[in-house]
Amino acid sequence: MRTLAFGLPRLGEKRQYKSLLERFWAGKITDTELLSGMEALESERLATYAAQVEVYPSGELSLYDPMLDLSVAIGLIPERFRPYKGLTSYFQMARGAKALEMTKWFNTNYHYLVPEWETLELSADPTLFVARYQLARKLGHEKALPSLIGPYTFLALSKKAGGQPLSLEDLERYAEALLPVYRQLLEALLQAGAPAILVHEPAFVLDEPPVPLIGYMYHALQGLPLYLLTYYEAVDFYPRLVELPVRGIGLDLVSNAANRAALEQYGFPEDRVLIAGLIDGRNVWRANLQEKLKEVEALTKIAREVWLAPSAPLSFLPLTKAPETHIPSAVWERLSFAKEKLEELRLVAQAFAGVPEAQAAVQASAALWAQEMPGKHEPTRARLAALTEADFQRPTPYAERARRQQEVLQLPPLPTTTIGSFPQTEDLRALRKAFREGKIDPETYKTRIREKIAEVIRYQEELGLDVLVHGEFERSDMVEYFAERLEGFAITTQGWVLSYGSRVYRAPIIYGEVWRPAPMTVEETVYAQSLTSKPVKGMLTGPVTILNWSYAPPGKTREQVAYEIALAILDEVKDLEAAGIKVIQIDEPAFREGAPLKRRDWPEYFRWAVRAFRLSARALPQTQIHSHMCYSEFESILRHIWEMDFDVVSIEASRSKGTLVEEFTRFPQWDRQIGLGVYDIHSPAIPGREQMAEVIEAARRVLPDSLLWVNPDCGLKTRKWEEVTPSLRHMVEAAQDARQRVSSVRK
Repeated sequence: MRTLAFGLPRLGEKRQYKSLLERFWAGKITDTELLSGMEALESERLATYAAQVEVYPSGELSLYDPMLDLSVAIGLIPERFRPYKGLTSYFQMARGAKALEMTKWFNTNYHYLVPEWETLELSADPTLFVARYQLARKLGHEKALPSLIGPYTFLALSKKAGGQPLSLEDLERYAEALLPVYRQLLEALLQAGAPAILVHEPAFVLDEPPVPLIGYMYHALQGLPLYLLTYYEAVDFYPRLVELPVRGIGLDLVSNAANRAALEQYGFPEDRVLIAGLIDGRNVWRANLQEKLKEVEALTKIAREVWLAPSAPLSFLPLTKAPETHIPSAVWERLSFAKEKLEELRLVAQAFAGVPEAQAAVQASAALWAQEMPGKHEPTRARLAALTEADFQRPTPYAERARRQQEVLQLPPLPTTTIGSFPQTEDLRALRKAFREGKIDPETYKTRIREKIAEVIRYQEELGLDVLVHGEFERSDMVEYFAERLEGFAITTQGWVLSYGSRVYRAPIIYGEVWRPAPMTVEETVYAQSLTSKPVKGMLTGPVTILNWSYAPPGKTREQVAYEIALAILDEVKDLEAAGIKVIQIDEPAFREGAPLKRRDWPEYFRWAVRAFRLSARALPQTQIHSHMCYSEFESILRHIWEMDFDVVSIEASRSKGTLVEEFTRFPQWDRQIGLGVYDIHSPAIPGREQMAEVIEAARRVLPDSLLWVNPDCGLKTRKWEEVTPSLRHMVEAAQDARQRVSSVRK
């Protein structure tokens, strides 16, 4: 039995990845220094793998995104980025003024860049992939296997130029263009000395994949030594999957029981390696290794050769729990981050081989999980038990709420606002750090934060925004901030996870019942409102997003945890209302990404996700409830979004090139207010007034003016003030121009 691991986090022990990229983008280091730093980081990563497992990848360390890497390597470069000029063009495609669309990678919080097909004229350039493999060999990792996104997954996640998804006919036509150049990439790696190649095909687990096309694609690659990895879910076409001409097949045996049932029903070919994804690659809890050992013993009766692997890439875990000294010991000892997952793989394999030390560790893990988890809270359990259907409904219909809210707020047509956060500058981060470390007292910190709030209120008034925010200067992260103030969460100090580019966050760990001991946002929001006559939004993170961007606890349903969090958010809503706040935003950017990959499982997920939001948002009719969503595929879930029963929602509409706007023509019952984000805040480029006007006018052609708001597509935390100010000024001007057209039509 061998062990294989993949997807080790890119960030590095000291977040070198983030530092290198940001210093390069700021012009502080050269191309050569960037690449040299990345080589050192890759050396560290490969050594981490080699210390624990036998089979591992080379070439995982993308400079931005693996889908972008493959787009460049096959010559799928849109005309607006030609001629291609190395790193300059690469980062323009990633984060320039007309960057590729960005959306969520399956049901994770990682964002990938969507390949854009505007030509079938492709040409292979294996330089990047070969150089990465040669680096691994130079570092002494001759047995490391090159790792690439598979051809079907690449196509399945692509779009046409203009943003339309690919039809089956498109997939078949584009496969004809892709396969020759893809094969050239693989052959170049083999010629460079690679013994085999890891090919990632998570799209195999999606609904109704075109099995004949998949068979055609892999028979076109026949004869190449490939190990095929599927993950995140079960594969619905198992009998055809195991017929593909590859050396080994990876199956996720953690997400549900379907893959294991298929193995038991159909068996496994003797001439293939079964790569058994038995260690949970997506959650931070240590496995009961005794149970895993029993599973391995059962699998070896089905397959002749078994490799033990994680169920999914380790990319979405923190690197190691070693520095986390502030987590309660009863929780810490149950944790297993990426490095610890590698150790778990080794221990199970060694225990299977009869190594005494490993067998003792396996038994110890079983004993650990026999103990009760900490964090029980009986009042929360009682509140959950007492919930009735009325708790999941807003008693006043939307039309009546909208009328009463407008009487209170007196907003103009096409009102302008922002999503919530404003730039988090170095001095602000230093201030928060000094406070956390006890270097400044609470009163000094509070005074400094209030100064920031006062500045941003004046700033927004001068810009002419209609609904203001307090800036969120006291918050490091939209989920972590609330997790720190709720019971039942453990917070890491170094548990960073990559979201996109160099953007990182620390996902909280839910271990006990969740409840709110005290108000969390009221003081700052009320202070901001005291400085202006314009409405200031109370800014909260919704229960589904807090759940989906945290690590869920073992032994509890996600529905139960979502309701616990929703009750805590509801308590905050009630306190904000009592303090006079008339507009409250409950952000749910992770609402879509938490949906199961199989659409047959959607009804159950959206049933409780919608109910959780409604439970948190059971406000007075005159309180305007907003929500916000970004960078997911929303077209297919508009009905579920509508069922959330908010008053206003803001959704990304810039990188998707307005295709979302068109979807509202297919949902005629839409009657809620909506802000279609008019510019992409994930790019440092400053959008023009005319560019934003195009998005506004596209929306006006589809939806009534009375339903439209104007806003950026996400929070402004990651941007610089010199980018934000002209962008917001152009946004307000574009909205004011559109108001003139609204007025002239009404006259």
